[in-house]
Amino acid sequence: MAKSKVAVLKVKPATILNDIERLTQLADMKSALDPSTTTILKDNISWHYPFPGANTTPWQLEGTILALQNQGFKDISCVQNKTVVTNAFKGEDLNNYVPLFRKYNIPVLYNFRDEDMRWVEYRPKAKMHVLDHIFPHGIKIPDYFFGKNILHLPTVKCHIYTTTTGAMKNAFGGLLATHRHYTHTWIHRTLVDLLAIQKEIHSGLFAIMDGTTAGNGPGPRTMFPVIKDYMLASSDQVAIDAVAAKMMGFDPMSLEFINVAHNDGLGVGDPRDIEVVGADISGESWGFEVGDNGASKVGDFMWFGPMKRFQKLFFHTPLVNAFIFGSEAYHDYYRWPLKDKKTFEDWKENTHWGRLFDAYIQGHPNTIIQPSTTSASPAA
Repeated sequence: MAKSKVAVLKVKPATILNDIERLTQLADMKSALDPSTTTILKDNISWHYPFPGANTTPWQLEGTILALQNQGFKDISCVQNKTVVTNAFKGEDLNNYVPLFRKYNIPVLYNFRDEDMRWVEYRPKAKMHVLDHIFPHGIKIPDYFFGKNILHLPTVKCHIYTTTTGAMKNAFGGLLATHRHYTHTWIHRTLVDLLAIQKEIHSGLFAIMDGTTAGNGPGPRTMFPVIKDYMLASSDQVAIDAVAAKMMGFDPMSLEFINVAHNDGLGVGDPRDIEVVGADISGESWGFEVGDNGASKVGDFMWFGPMKRFQKLFFHTPLVNAFIFGSEAYHDYYRWPLKDKKTFEDWKENTHWGRLFDAYIQGHPNTIIQPSTTSASPAA
C-alpha cells in the first residue's frame, strides 16, 4: 500500500490562521478537492456547550474558510446535524460559528430540515460490513452530499465507544439520520462502511483536525482538556485518525475502525506507512486514557453488554425517549452547570487558546491573531 501523507504543525494563537493555510498546503488540499463543485464544511459539534476539546474551534473554522478561498474554492457551504444530546442551533451559536458564517457568506444547511435536503436510499457499490443489516429496508443518506467535496473539522479527543474519534467518526452525524443510534453496537464497522460510501459519493475528501486543546478521558464531551498546540490535516481519513491516535498514546492498528478500514484499502492506518510532514512528532505519546462516566456506563450496558439483545425494544420504540431524556439530563442539567462550565471558564481565563476563544466571543479575535498580509508559504 502506498504511503499516505498527514501534515502536522505546532501552532500558536497569534499566527493560527496562517498556520492553518500552511497546514493545508503541506497536506495538498488543493489537489484533494474539486474546485469546480461545492465544498461542504462538516464541523464537529459533540456538545452544544463550548467545552474545550469537544467541538470544532472558531479559528479552525475561520482558518479553513480562508485557506479554501485563498486556494480558489469559492463555493463553500456548511451542513449541520442534530443528535440526541446536541442542538445544532445552540451549538453553532455558543461555539462562535455564526458570526463567521455571516462574515464569509457561508450558507448553512441542516440535514434534518426537509427544505434543505432530502434523505434518499443509496445502494453502495462497496460491500457493507454492517449497515445493510442494520438498515435492511435501505440505507438513506442526504441527497445534498452527492457530487460535492466534504471537508471534516474534528478535534483530537478520546471517545467512550471508539477509544478515539476524528475524521472517520465525523461523517456519522452527517450521513446517518437520527436513527443512527441503531448502529452503536457495531460502531467501528459502521464508520468503515460510511467511509466507503463517502468515497463513492463525494468528489473529494479532506480533514483538518484541531489539537490545540485535546480531550483526554471519557469523550466526546466530558473530558479533561489538555493544551497541546497541534493541528493536523490530510486527504486520508484513516491516516489522520491513526496519527492522532498515536499522538494520544494509542496503537492505531489496535483500534477496530482503523484496522478494518486499512485492511479494506480505504486508507492507511499503519503509522509505518504514513508520511508525516511539518512537525517532528516522533516523541509524542501523551498517555491518554478513555475511562468511564455515567452515560458511558449505561451505554456499555445497553449496546455492548447483556441488554444488547433487547435493542429493538429499547431503541426502535418510543422507549428510546427515556434514554434521550436521561442523556440530556446528565449532560445539560448535571455535568454542565455543576462541573464542566467551571472547566470551560478556567480554560477561557487561564490558557492562550481559551483567551482566543473569549476574543471570538467578544468579536475581536484580531487583537490576538496577527493580521495576514501575504499568503502562507508551504515551505518548512
